Amino acid sequence: MSRLTPMAALALLALLGLQGCASQRSESALDDATTAFQKVKDDSDVLRSAPRDVIRAGESLARAERLAGYIGTGSDVRHYAYLSQRYSEIAAEHARLALNQERQTKLDLERQRLQLALREAKLASVQQQGKFIEAQIAALASEQTDRGLVMTLGDVLFDTGQAELKSSASRTVLKLVQFLQLNPRRVVRIEGYTDSTGAPADNLKLSRDRAQSVADMLVDLGVDEKRIEVEGYGDQYPVEANASERGRAQNRRVEIVFSDDKGKLAPAR
Repeated sequence: MSRLTPMAALALLALLGLQGCASQRSESALDDATTAFQKVKDDSDVLRSAPRDVIRAGESLARAERLAGYIGTGSDVRHYAYLSQRYSEIAAEHARLALNQERQTKLDLERQRLQLALREAKLASVQQQGKFIEAQIAALASEQTDRGLVMTLGDVLFDTGQAELKSSASRTVLKLVQFLQLNPRRVVRIEGYTDSTGAPADNLKLSRDRAQSVADMLVDLGVDEKRIEVEGYGDQYPVEANASERGRAQNRRVEIVFSDDKGKLAPAR
């Protein structure tokens, strides 16, 4: 039986060393792939989000394990172990993205729920405010069957013989603006009246100018001018006799005639 030469022996040792190193690398690759696969296989979120990737990871790992039993297949073992580990990583990433999307969807739904609750609360607040304003308007108005709801602004809101509104009129006019904002289909007719003192032509102009002053303030405060009609009647249609100062003061007035809630306004006088 022939003995190996020193050179042949060294070559054989080198070959065995290389095979040992390759075997160690294969085992390490298999261990890493097995650990990664076990982690995703036991994760219900991953199985639900990326079942196909988990299956591919398992198939690749099983092939790597079968090849590990054959000499000279180390590169193939490492290749399929690498594929298995990558499929496991991809499955885990898909699951992470899916969970993030689910969380975002839940956050969006919660945000929408809160926004809806805020809108409902705001609507309830507006409705309560509307009832309060309507009650105030009703307290300032009198119901007249032939013309609808009428609110009277007395002579104290104007200086004698002047058409400019006093600052004391602001609160009353502001309530009127709020009422119209809360009832966007309603329109109004603003009617001016005077007592019988002075020439009829002057009275007619003064009554018209006073009604227009009220209309201008409504427009300045945001009411669409298309919702406002203006009329001046001078000393016509007195509500009291002009024989006394008290009666004349009652006749110097501006009346706000409201339409119904559908926007139908009674005909002008």
